[in-house]
Amino acid sequence: MNAVEFHSTAAKKSANLSINADLLQQAKQLNINLSQTLELQLIELVRQAKQSQWLADNRAALDEYNRRIESDGAFSDGLRRF
Repeated sequence: MNAVEFHSTAAKKSANLSINADLLQQAKQLNINLSQTLELQLIELVRQAKQSQWLADNRAALDEYNRRIESDGAFSDGLRRF
């Protein structure tokens, strides 16, 4: 669930964006690659959104599992030695 799956060799697509003019000027002066920066940030944002969605989708099952472990313990409780 930590990695974002996408086709890294997929064709690039142009996107029309609006960016603060002063920030854009500073980024250009610092030779910051805007496309690469956006892609890296999108990967992280997509990863976080997918993680949040997975947790929301599975919240009931996780809560039930935790409730069962609290009341009944884990199957290995009598086997482990720590």
